[in-house]
Amino acid sequence: QVQLVESGGGLVQTGGSLRLSCAASGRTFSNYAMGWFRQAPGKEREFVAAISWSGDRIYYADSAKGRFTISRDNAKNTVYLQMNSLKPEDTAVYFCAAGYGSSPSRFWGQGTQVTVSS
Repeated sequence: QVQLVESGGGLVQTGGSLRLSCAASGRTFSNYAMGWFRQAPGKEREFVAAISWSGDRIYYADSAKGRFTISRDNAKNTVYLQMNSLKPEDTAVYFCAAGYGSSPSRFWGQGTQVTVSS
């Protein structure tokens, strides 16, 4: 079992930036690929970004490319999502997940709210 706790969400204006963090505990963090997903009101949860256990493979949704950066620090058991040039359509609850492959989703955090005002 892996426990995941997200932080860093909040309210930001269009064009602003936020950095989300996800702290992991439990089983060995470095064994897992990590990902970020988001769910807007009335919409299904969607993939945002993922990073392999070693950090050498990174995947982004088209909506995130060029604006978001995923990274991890295995020494700190933490994965990050740097979000720049935020848009109102980025408003959602952002979830951290651990698992395998390019869309890891075996273990989930509770989510953190990101709201981008226009």
